[in-house]
Amino acid sequence: MVTDPARDVGEGDDVRVDGTPVGVETREVWAVNKPVGVVSTAREPGKHSAVVELVDSAARLYPVGRLDADSTGLLLLTNDGELANRLTHPRYEVPKTYRAELRRPPSEGDLERLRRGVELDDGPTAPAEVSRFGEREVEIVLREGRNRQVRRMVEAVGNEVAALRRVRFGSIELGELAAGEARRLADDEIARLWKDVGP
Repeated sequence: MVTDPARDVGEGDDVRVDGTPVGVETREVWAVNKPVGVVSTAREPGKHSAVVELVDSAARLYPVGRLDADSTGLLLLTNDGELANRLTHPRYEVPKTYRAELRRPPSEGDLERLRRGVELDDGPTAPAEVSRFGEREVEIVLREGRNRQVRRMVEAVGNEVAALRRVRFGSIELGELAAGEARRLADDEIARLWKDVGP
């Protein structure tokens, strides 16, 4: 009987609980199309649903980063703590792509200010890739992940986000995944995510 929680266990060790062998949990990564009203937490005691409830898996999954309850789109879930840490750590600068519908058409000057970076209450933002996708829709690619960053950046140039959707996280695209649906990433997609965070 082992009672020390710090006891190291190697792959060759025979570990059992009540006589039943215990193995290493298989690493899983899921892509979820988060709908409005679902929160980016593992468990939600309040009135909102938690994003992990959208995934049919017995693994203990946790969101990689966050999306506001009123934002939609691609959210990754995993039980691989090292991968999650690298994907969200500012040092690795993993790009996240958002489509934002604005309250009013932005001027070219507004878009250029967003590209250069704007001053927020917690300091200046890094430069962003910004493209126009319609009269009031823009695509913004960020390599940092501050709280409600896209919404705050748009407000800093005198506009407001009416709807916000993440369409890409690193090399993984939302694609045709329907709102509220989830799919488990294939091994080659997970390998691409590891390439996104470098060696």
